[in-house]
Amino acid sequence: MFTSTTRIRVRYGETDQMGYLYYGNYGLYYEVGRAEAIRELGFTYRELEEQGVIMPVAELNVKYLRPAFYDDLITVKTILKELPSASKIQFHSELYNEKDELLNVGVTTLVFVDATTKKKVGLPPALNERLLPYFK
Repeated sequence: MFTSTTRIRVRYGETDQMGYLYYGNYGLYYEVGRAEAIRELGFTYRELEEQGVIMPVAELNVKYLRPAFYDDLITVKTILKELPSASKIQFHSELYNEKDELLNVGVTTLVFVDATTKKKVGLPPALNERLLPYFK
């Protein structure tokens, strides 16, 4: 299992009239967590794209447990529970407030796609090499 954490402060423009983090912004927080997780593995999305692999989102599941508020410091925990197989990868996200209360959980499924042909491809070998030690 691979786990990465990053922190994001809820900005005023990300909240609704009640001062809650707007529900549509949780997916953006997941994306920040995914990008930082991939960076921790020694890659960036840009580098994967330069290698000819893009990763569109195929599915997003979200469960709201309690709200995040303006100026809260949120910990985004991004987890790969299994080594990606075939052409998809699932990122599990957990958001916590400063009291370490679980606020939100989600699963984002992305698909590896050849940037030129737009056809599904397998897990890029270089990414597989970086992930293997976490799944032995």
